[in-house]
Amino acid sequence: MQSAANLPVIWNLSLRGSSSKVQILNLKHRKAHALHCLRSEGNEEFENSQENLGLNYVTKEEKPKDIWNLFREAQQNIFLLNKKRLAAVEELEKLKKEKDELLERINQLEAESSQAVTKKADKSSLLWELLLRIDSMVINGLTGVEEASSLRNMVREHQVNMSEFPIHVLQQGDDAEVLAELRRFPAKGRNGLHVIHICTEMAPLVSVGPLASYITGLSCALQGKGYLVEVILPKYSTLDLEEIEGLREIEADAYSYFNGQLHANRIWNGVVSGIGVTLIQPLYYVSMFSRDKVYGYPDDVDRFAYFSRASLDYIAKSGKQPDVLHIHNWQTAIVGPLFWDVFANQGLEGTRVLLTCQEFDSKCLVPPEKLELCGLDPASLHRIDRLQDNTNPQVVNILKGGIVYSNKVVVMPSSDSEGRTLHHPGLEPTLAVHKEKLFFAPFGLDSSTWDPSRDVYLPENYSVEDIRGKSICKVELQRQLGLVEDASTTIVGCVFSEISDVDLESFKSLVRNTENSDVQFVIMLMNEDQMISRKVETIQDEIEGRNLKIVTEDKQGFSHLVFAGSDIMLCMNFHDPVLQVPVKALRYGTIPIEVNRKTAGFSDSTFGNMSLRQALDLRKKNPRLWNLKIMEAMEKDFCCDIHVSAYTSIKNM
Repeated sequence: MQSAANLPVIWNLSLRGSSSKVQILNLKHRKAHALHCLRSEGNEEFENSQENLGLNYVTKEEKPKDIWNLFREAQQNIFLLNKKRLAAVEELEKLKKEKDELLERINQLEAESSQAVTKKADKSSLLWELLLRIDSMVINGLTGVEEASSLRNMVREHQVNMSEFPIHVLQQGDDAEVLAELRRFPAKGRNGLHVIHICTEMAPLVSVGPLASYITGLSCALQGKGYLVEVILPKYSTLDLEEIEGLREIEADAYSYFNGQLHANRIWNGVVSGIGVTLIQPLYYVSMFSRDKVYGYPDDVDRFAYFSRASLDYIAKSGKQPDVLHIHNWQTAIVGPLFWDVFANQGLEGTRVLLTCQEFDSKCLVPPEKLELCGLDPASLHRIDRLQDNTNPQVVNILKGGIVYSNKVVVMPSSDSEGRTLHHPGLEPTLAVHKEKLFFAPFGLDSSTWDPSRDVYLPENYSVEDIRGKSICKVELQRQLGLVEDASTTIVGCVFSEISDVDLESFKSLVRNTENSDVQFVIMLMNEDQMISRKVETIQDEIEGRNLKIVTEDKQGFSHLVFAGSDIMLCMNFHDPVLQVPVKALRYGTIPIEVNRKTAGFSDSTFGNMSLRQALDLRKKNPRLWNLKIMEAMEKDFCCDIHVSAYTSIKNM
């Protein structure tokens, strides 16, 4: 039998609840059993063995409380250790946070130091670097001579504030990035013109037709370009005043001349969609704008003549000196003759007038004596070269007066006009005489329907930030039409509803001239007229090869895929108020080319003057520039750009 000195002693103290008691009792039982077996060896040997083990003598009568004291002491020690560990972790987190803050501060100091060095740099050297970069842009075909000249003038005249220009782009970016920044940079300042809209609608305050969204959209776009824009409206009783931020009454004695007397108006102003808005409320003719509808009353001419005169009276009295008074349709067209006959010499010598025509309405025909209501002389205006109607000499045409007395006229037909805007029998002679005044603007697209980034008819959406989906749309278009599926092949689309014999022959000639090129043609006819369908089918009969497909119906939005999948879009007319083909093409990153190239100017800054052959050569020989132009086109707002051109031409008069 082993001696007690050779027996192992195992302490298995567990700190987990009731299980520790069981283990301690088991330990006592094993030790007692071992001691009982060893008693036959003699008490002396047993005692010696206990001394060798360094243990106190254990007896059956030993109380459990000694073990529990040891257990509690161990628990306390562990608790203290855990507390110290948590404190150490907390201190470590604190040190880590301080380290991160220190690193952030170091980075901030380094950035400030870098900016300080940049500010100390020789401004003349930076200006020259920009000028030389512009030279490089012209040589590499990134920009044209005309735009380069404008950019050089901007830099030389110090219109670019070098402290605000992103120097890192100049130092690290390529020519395309510097060019993009130069084009955006002037819009960051308030260097644009001061424009006041005198109109009868503005979204979301009052929306009856397309004028409302046009006013708000154009105003916001102009302010984004550095213009100062404000809007004057009648204070209709139906206005949702909660839409106006900071609405307040600013004047209660703004007098306006009407019907031979001065009448007081209450003036309110506030902000809508970031645009300053002024509301004019008549105090005497209270019922003028307290009605259920905006238009459609027998006295509409009287109502809006009053508002037009009151708006001019308010502008003159308030001391405003806008660069442009922008008036709209027949309702405020009378501002034109009023301004030049009554107000031009009242501190507004530098102001010019722009008229937008979205419709050519015959409701603006009235007897000449109506002009007296707002202070105009019927005898001097009832003339064929002024306001006298071209077809009925007994009346005056208010819209004609707006065209005659405005410095520039923007024709912006709505989709409801069906392209007949320049064929109004009462205004054709006037439009012909004043054709040098005319600007044509696209009406703008419904972004909820025509937006490649969310178009439900496309197999893959895309945007200017990620244009890869356009190639997928192209291959899908080829697949559905049975064309060779190759993204490198150029697809030339053409979407139209009508085609003249002249345009048909021009189109055939264009197709024939590209027979030896790697080009596929997709023609889509948006018209069920059988005669037009037969005309189009003759193209396929006369042109050999399988690279031409004709689609005669728009099943499940197939036209959306044609716009997205095409590289080039042939247009019968850039000024298309119905299908708006060129505007849709630009939105979808497709270059519009006019078949007969007869109305250049719609998109001159990008590719408006290109022929089909030039566009094909550009895509093949300079794909980088091609992609740059596509992205530039997708970002453009041609409606706003055309208005900017009109404003600029007015200011230079």
